[in-house]
Amino acid sequence: MTDDQRAERRSRLLASAAVALRSLDDVLTPLATRFTDRGHDLYLVGGSVRDAVLGRLGNDLDFTTDARPEAIFEILKGCADAVWDTGIDFGTVSAQIGDQMVEITTFRADMYDQVSRNPTVTFGDTLDGDLIRRDFRVNAMAVRLHSDGQQEFCDPLDGLSDLLAGVIDTPAAPEDSFNDDPLRMLRGVRFVSQLGFVLAPRVFDAIVAMVDQIDRITVERIRVELDKMILGEHLIDGVDLLVETGLAEHVLPEIPGMKLTIDEHHQHKDVYQHSLTVLRQAVDLETGDPDLVLRWAALLHDIGKPATRRHEDGGGVSFHHHEVVGAKMVRKRMRALKYPKAVVEDVAQLVFLHLRFHGYGEGRWTDSAVRRYVTDAGPLLDRLHKLVRADCTTRNKRRARRLQETYDDLEHRIAVLREAEDLDRVRPDLDGNAIMELLGIGPGPLVGKAWRHLKELRLDAGPMSRDDAEAELKAWWAAQSPD
Repeated sequence: MTDDQRAERRSRLLASAAVALRSLDDVLTPLATRFTDRGHDLYLVGGSVRDAVLGRLGNDLDFTTDARPEAIFEILKGCADAVWDTGIDFGTVSAQIGDQMVEITTFRADMYDQVSRNPTVTFGDTLDGDLIRRDFRVNAMAVRLHSDGQQEFCDPLDGLSDLLAGVIDTPAAPEDSFNDDPLRMLRGVRFVSQLGFVLAPRVFDAIVAMVDQIDRITVERIRVELDKMILGEHLIDGVDLLVETGLAEHVLPEIPGMKLTIDEHHQHKDVYQHSLTVLRQAVDLETGDPDLVLRWAALLHDIGKPATRRHEDGGGVSFHHHEVVGAKMVRKRMRALKYPKAVVEDVAQLVFLHLRFHGYGEGRWTDSAVRRYVTDAGPLLDRLHKLVRADCTTRNKRRARRLQETYDDLEHRIAVLREAEDLDRVRPDLDGNAIMELLGIGPGPLVGKAWRHLKELRLDAGPMSRDDAEAELKAWWAAQSPD
């Protein structure tokens, strides 16, 4: 790209950003006026400016100002629908203004203790001093907002050049930046995943050299960055970078661990590459917003293979029961990262079930087996469909087509059964009250045992009439009686 082309693109992006920000005049101008009237400057800053330039401005707006937190709070009280001061000790006041979530932070000039990532909060007096302490130059651009509606682009660190080049680089030496806050190493990977940019060589080298410092960060903060990474538009690049820098060894060691294992079909360099392919194909099957649970399940579905690898006679390799081991590993790792229980169980269950379909063969499952497949998947069935289809990575076109057609047949059988019976909510034909009344017993373990017996019958045979269900229950009860 020539200098003239670069200058033209720069002008075009700034013009586009200005248009995007003009659409927020009803929020930005009144806010700027309130600050100006009280003798303060107000700047849109950070990710908000970056995203405006990239044409992806959202509903979360970040600002910085010379006003102190108490003054910010008072200014916002007069114009916001709601105001929160939960971050006021760190200089941040949040508010809801119309559809926009707003965060306004006093200029910062923090000092870090080089042990934790918690800074000694120090308020600054200049925009330049605030911007140079930020994580990356693409996040160190600002737009000064004036009460007359005018907007002034401020880029003292030339973050726009990094943005034009698609590069993630730090304002100062990356070693200093990462010593201050090691989470920035993981944030760099996350921005690669979200933006499709690359790390500057010096940033990559600094992460590799300082990777142990990530251990200073709490697992809660790490989890947030990992989720943002896996929800990114360029998540394969992000995962690869996580592994290449060595960060994965500290935060998700099971992922690089898959590089040690050749997959049983010998169609990929290793199970790690196979898992990236499955992840990519799962993303392609998504409808609507990115699916956090599906993406984690796709990436982690084979993490049990290294622990179950066996060399067979004739030179083959097997991974028997790797889905069982993998589900246990998922639970252990995701609990260590303090994921919500529901997310842990959903991802683990998908990993546990992802091989079940391969017992279907050429449609040889009974209706009972189909019912159990649907029941075991429960609300995860749609995700399981996507995961199983994504797990077909064979390069043999005929085999790939046959696998997809076989799964089409399974989905068709599920649809037919769903029309004939309440397949999404398989329950016994008698409830607990009916069981107690018929058997003449009170609440207790026997009621649950009888209920589970009837549910097994329901799965095996489908819906029964009440008379048949009662007859089956009586026969079961007679077999339980000691006399």
